[in-house]
Amino acid sequence: MNPYNRQDVLRILRIHPKQLRGWERGGLIAPSDSYSFQDLVQLRKLRDLRATRLSVASIRASVTAMRSASGMANPLLEAGTARRGSRLIFRHSGASMEPITRQLVFDFDASGNRTPAALGHAVLSPFQCEARANNLFLEAVRCEESGKIAEASELYQEILDLDPAHAPACINLGTIHYNQKKFLEAEHHYRQATLADPEYALAFFDLGNVLDELQLLPASIEAYRSAIRLVPSYADAHYNLALAYERTGQRRKAVRHWTAYLRLDPIGPWANHARGQQRKILDREKLAIVHRSSKASVRGLRSSAPSLKLIPLSRLS
Repeated sequence: MNPYNRQDVLRILRIHPKQLRGWERGGLIAPSDSYSFQDLVQLRKLRDLRATRLSVASIRASVTAMRSASGMANPLLEAGTARRGSRLIFRHSGASMEPITRQLVFDFDASGNRTPAALGHAVLSPFQCEARANNLFLEAVRCEESGKIAEASELYQEILDLDPAHAPACINLGTIHYNQKKFLEAEHHYRQATLADPEYALAFFDLGNVLDELQLLPASIEAYRSAIRLVPSYADAHYNLALAYERTGQRRKAVRHWTAYLRLDPIGPWANHARGQQRKILDREKLAIVHRSSKASVRGLRSSAPSLKLIPLSRLS
């Protein structure tokens, strides 16, 4: 199979570039511009572990300890994982271990030597569910990549039957419906993703897009604002929020987000459009932008970009 480039990984796994850079800095995955299918499996597991609020340092410590205790080259690929407090436990060869303390963990959900096929989804252990969902998700992505959209939809639905809170499957299935202009179905799945993972900025961004298509602009605006609260540097969310504010006549709010977008993405055709819209509003409203140096902390993400204030031009004379 051909390798995946960095943009493929961000698109397929629906992760933000800042997340990927953070995992690289934390030593969870080696920096690269080319990724194998196994790398995708590992990155998806990292994303899901981070969604449980496990820190990068905690994941790294557990993985390092598991390598030492088991001799595995890559425990995230070779073993099942689950959270236990602030640490990971791994399941391999029928046993569960907390590798930092090297304690075996009794698996109350273990199903002995019965196979998943014989058990059905309802009585799979958490480890079996995770492994099956991983396999189904990556197979669904393969189907999407090769244009087999109907098969991909069935696989994503199978994942959701197994785990209704599987946010990535909700997102991808919602996007299939969105591209087919089945906007109500898309809204359902995007909204389900936001409930399954309230810190998944992409889910709120996609929800904003489909609510815009449904002409529900106030709700769309709230969804975009949620995405920006989670990731203040989310350029596309600033762009779409500026458009939505303009369409609802809130031009002063729109210019703030055109300005934020230009700060994050200052070059290219979208930047040219944003710059033009910013200029039109400033001229029409007879406003000037005054920058103020500040630092803001939003849900743990810091932004050192200057804030801005809009004031009437008459006050500058």
